[in-house]
Amino acid sequence: MKKLNLIYWISTGLFAAFMGMTGVQNVLMTQDSIDLISTNLGYPQYIIPFLGWAKIFGSIGILAPVPPRLKEWCYAGLFFDFIGAIYSGVAQNGFDPMMLTLLVPFALMGLSYGAHHRRLELSN
Repeated sequence: MKKLNLIYWISTGLFAAFMGMTGVQNVLMTQDSIDLISTNLGYPQYIIPFLGWAKIFGSIGILAPVPPRLKEWCYAGLFFDFIGAIYSGVAQNGFDPMMLTLLVPFALMGLSYGAHHRRLELSN
């Protein structure tokens, strides 16, 4: 159980930090966020802060001691945001080999989610 908790907290912390940092950039409407989301992908600028707050609240939700159903929704929201961003990038610009770097946070998300469910099984 100790090893599982270590895997869970490290993967969850790193994934939440990744999503939370991009969320803060979105909320602050940094020029990089505007360039990526609005200029490059073609989404309206008003969606940028909304996505940022969703990422921040989702990151808090997977870190905080919340009910399992709420944590599940947080994982789902972050998953759909992440997949939607990848899909939008590929659809708009085609595949770029630099996108493979996103495998790291994607793997952290999967590891965190799997460890979360394993912890739930063991606690019951």
